[in-house]
Amino acid sequence: MLAQAAGFAVLAALSPTALLVVALFLGSASPRRAALLYLAGALVMSTTMAVVAMVVLRAGHFELPSHHQTRYGLRLGLGLLSLVIAAVVVRRKPKPPDPDKPQRGFISRLVASPAPVSAFAAGILIFTPSVTFIAAVQVVATAQTSLAFDILALALIVVLDVMFVWLPFVCYLVAPDATTRRLRRFNAWLRARGHLLLAGGLILAGLLLTLDGALGLTGVV
Repeated sequence: MLAQAAGFAVLAALSPTALLVVALFLGSASPRRAALLYLAGALVMSTTMAVVAMVVLRAGHFELPSHHQTRYGLRLGLGLLSLVIAAVVVRRKPKPPDPDKPQRGFISRLVASPAPVSAFAAGILIFTPSVTFIAAVQVVATAQTSLAFDILALALIVVLDVMFVWLPFVCYLVAPDATTRRLRRFNAWLRARGHLLLAGGLILAGLLLTLDGALGLTGVV
């Protein structure tokens, strides 16, 4: 069960935007401060939403055997929603950047000048929970476990969800120049194929959740 939750958390971490933003912050005038505040915002949002989702699902008693149909109905719904979002991501291919026109999106304006408040706010906004993140939490919330296990599992989900922020940051602290160079090269690839990476994660999560939910509702599991 913990491995399943961790798997969905890793899929939730596959955010091209999160990686692009951390690369921008690590290339700014105050890279350590900007990246650390960005990480702080991401941790605050992920932790808060993990706890909220856990409390809501436990309040609905999804973990009880008597709520077997409801539990698997939730998983089926999350799976279908994930597949729908994946289809939208695939259809909406990103436009190539125009060097003569600056980026006008809200996130682009937010990270253009990484002040402390904007860096923290970027972490909050970018790590608004995804379907795959909710899927990771529901694995724990719909199981009958102890409080200590719940805390451990939620901590693991949060750490994995933001790993593409803290991992580049740790690498930067160890080898700043090498990390910056590699992030620049990787971001060129990510800008071209990031939407496919995101769609792939959503499709995989959607298929797993849909299959699990359908099997549960038909009484196979």
